[in-house]
Amino acid sequence: MRSRSRRRVAVSEESPERSEPAAPQGLVRLLQEFTLEANRYVDSAGGRNDMHRTDLNALAVIMRHTAKDQIVTPGVLRKELNLSSPATTALIDRLHGSGHVVRERQGSDRRQVQLRMTPKAYRDGGAMFLPLARQMGAAMAEFTPSELDVAARFMESMIAATIRAAQEAAGPGQA
Repeated sequence: MRSRSRRRVAVSEESPERSEPAAPQGLVRLLQEFTLEANRYVDSAGGRNDMHRTDLNALAVIMRHTAKDQIVTPGVLRKELNLSSPATTALIDRLHGSGHVVRERQGSDRRQVQLRMTPKAYRDGGAMFLPLARQMGAAMAEFTPSELDVAARFMESMIAATIRAAQEAAGPGQA
């Protein structure tokens, strides 16, 4: 039988190997703990490579848009990372200086700067996140495909709820 997190220790009398479902507040606490540990990992991995968390977040934004064949501009980064224009420029300068991003002017509007990740960014990112991917892959192997489907639906719902909460917290006209 698959192992369960040591944090969920309540055991049903009918099946001593299966934990009872966590209460909603317990799940929220686990999501908060996961976020904290993920942030610690990003800080650690980025720090070993002289990259800020914002740098890694920017590369993730560029990668996500690139995967959808969408153009990434400084304005896209500014909006998605909630940065000022000067902070966005400093971010792009760091990523360009480290060899992770190139600025290009393509298409009919040559004034528009487009950002593209370099092969170095993909190599460095792969190396930084390989330990996390390996450990998460091993942990996911303990679950059935149907359990992973439920977990994926849950996480998608939690992401959407977090986006809505951020919009609500920002107030009218701020999101």
